[in-house]
Amino acid sequence: MRNAGSFMRRVALFSLVCLVFLVQPGLGATYPNRAITVICPWAPGGGTDRLTRYLADQLKAELGVPVIVENKTGGNGGVGHGAGARAKADGYTLTHVTLEIATVHWLGLADVTYKDFKPIIQFNEDSSSVLVRADAPWKNANELLAHIRANPGKLLFSGSGAGTIWDLARIGLLDVAGIPVDAVTWVPTTGAAPSLVELLGGHVHVVTCSLAEAASQVQAGLVKVLAVMADDRLPAFPQVPTLKEQGVNWSAGTWRGFAVPAGTPDDVVKVLYTAMSKIVATEEFKSFMATNGFGIRIRGPQEFGEFMAAQDRAWNAVLKLGGYTQ
Repeated sequence: MRNAGSFMRRVALFSLVCLVFLVQPGLGATYPNRAITVICPWAPGGGTDRLTRYLADQLKAELGVPVIVENKTGGNGGVGHGAGARAKADGYTLTHVTLEIATVHWLGLADVTYKDFKPIIQFNEDSSSVLVRADAPWKNANELLAHIRANPGKLLFSGSGAGTIWDLARIGLLDVAGIPVDAVTWVPTTGAAPSLVELLGGHVHVVTCSLAEAASQVQAGLVKVLAVMADDRLPAFPQVPTLKEQGVNWSAGTWRGFAVPAGTPDDVVKVLYTAMSKIVATEEFKSFMATNGFGIRIRGPQEFGEFMAAQDRAWNAVLKLGGYTQ
């Protein structure tokens, strides 16, 4: 009886050890085995949200578990990025990180930087564009800039929150054109989608955001594109001239990728990177990106991490130009 009891205890201990290995990521067993959440720091309906939901569906099919999108907006992306950084580092909370991870801490809006994340993959880079209503009087960027010079303080710009990439794109544009950055007023919103609503409603005059985010309004003939802030014309919008073609030497844009909290086990990151690598290599992904006007830029974990560090340094200079930092 004593031997039988000892045997049963050994069996129970072995079962417990097996259970631990089965449920804990990082110990070599079945990750993932429950729902994954992807935090989107931007409002529903915008480009980042649309891309998040597409990738969540693809990741669900690839990993075989539910992948749920949660929009956590506010603080120029700081709320969502902060929530993602503070999540448990077990691979069950991903964050759709955007360029604002390189700006919100300089702005004092959130105590979160790229160092709080372990990068998985970058899959997108998008240039900003200059958008006006279809019935606006300006035919190109130079006509708009001339109007601003002649009427300082009259025009309202929008695109997202103050100090976000679309605001920084506007700041750099005006500076390169020799126009004071306060010659127009920036109207902050929670993202490109609400900014475009303001534009169509006549509440702002110009929106700077990616063409991907305004694709439906452009295709419907509601919005006119004066320029794209890229080095070359975008393949998805070959008819749109760049600022550089119009004599304004400025380019700016955003980027997007997935990351997990720092401290997430490397083997979990490997699972996610492997899955995402398969997704971004498909013709379906390329078609989705082309149809929606998203630029494709793939960087793996190490390269993406190095890129985020470089961006953190670069955009601080533009924030100083806009008077957001010292």
